Amino acid sequence: MQQHQGHADEGFGAVADAFARNYADFPELGSAVTVFAGGRKVLELWGGVADERTGRPWEADTVVPVFSCAKGLVAVCAHLLAQQGRLDLDAPVGRYWPEFAQHGKEEITCRMVLGHRAGIPALDAVLSFEEIAAWTPVVRAIEEQKPLWEPGTTYEYHGHVLGFLVGEVIRRITGLTPGAFFQQEIGDPLGLDAWIGLPAAELHRLARLVEADGRRPMPGPEHLLTRIVTMNGALVFPGLDVPHGWNDPELHAIELPGAGAVASASGLAGLYAAAVTGIEGGRDGGRERLLSPATVTDLVREVSSGAGFLGFDMGARWGSGVLLESPAFRPMLGARSFGNDGAGGQFAFGDDEFGIGFAYVANRMIGHGDARANRLIDAVRNCLGG
Repeated sequence: MQQHQGHADEGFGAVADAFARNYADFPELGSAVTVFAGGRKVLELWGGVADERTGRPWEADTVVPVFSCAKGLVAVCAHLLAQQGRLDLDAPVGRYWPEFAQHGKEEITCRMVLGHRAGIPALDAVLSFEEIAAWTPVVRAIEEQKPLWEPGTTYEYHGHVLGFLVGEVIRRITGLTPGAFFQQEIGDPLGLDAWIGLPAAELHRLARLVEADGRRPMPGPEHLLTRIVTMNGALVFPGLDVPHGWNDPELHAIELPGAGAVASASGLAGLYAAAVTGIEGGRDGGRERLLSPATVTDLVREVSSGAGFLGFDMGARWGSGVLLESPAFRPMLGARSFGNDGAGGQFAFGDDEFGIGFAYVANRMIGHGDARANRLIDAVRNCLGG
């Protein structure tokens, strides 16, 4: 059985056992899992290989692209601003971004966007990678976009648009792009290894992604799902080892707030732990939680579920920017659980009823909702007596 490093406090040994079994039962390459309980790190494990080409081992500080786990960073930022009274999630986006309020988007709210109900899951504009990296061309394309359906009437995954749209609202309020705001207000003060826009100084810690055999290909380039995921082909998916692909440092350097976060397991778990309980050694050495109980109650209120615009119903339930507990799609701990997953199988969540922050990351891309993270969450639940 795969040897791993790290520690697990008494009472969390079952999670360590499940982590080891993942290497026996799945085509795992390198991975890590971290659990905070009551603001304290009670488990931190890592193992395997960070770079298959060189054999570089996964280390305690290894970071990896975590795709749409980025939405969790953006959602926490948005709810923090709402908690501070600076953002009303139910007010029209145009209150903060007047140029947005045109072409049928006048009544769209941030909550509609966070719940994937705004009617703009993809853009008509075909933008280059350089234009996406420049930010403003995406903002202008969103301003000119017409909704695909009447906003609020149904939903479909707003892949990259969610990050740019909510991110621009954050910028209009704070003067900072979402990656910069996250770093200034949350990441740096809490010492979290999580970024939207990876600093060049951290590149040496980056794990290299590998695609598992048997992953289903994307539909054709004109299919709405492909357009959502690739921004009309500018971002090839999975596209690991191509220019501007997901192993290209140039991609990780830009702010891609819907799907472009890079993080360690401890960085993601620490974010959710800080949101729901605070973490030891947090802001100014204190343990104040980022999000109040009332804010979490608002965040976990279901906004969308069931079959969306494309007719898919995978069993997912969405709150405002986060996945909610769903036995059919993403089992967590209970009604107060919220998180986000990534295209390679990464997953992170928090729960203030149980006082848990959890994250699993890996560099072998199997897929959304694969069993690796679920097995670890089952073990956490058992350790808590659930």
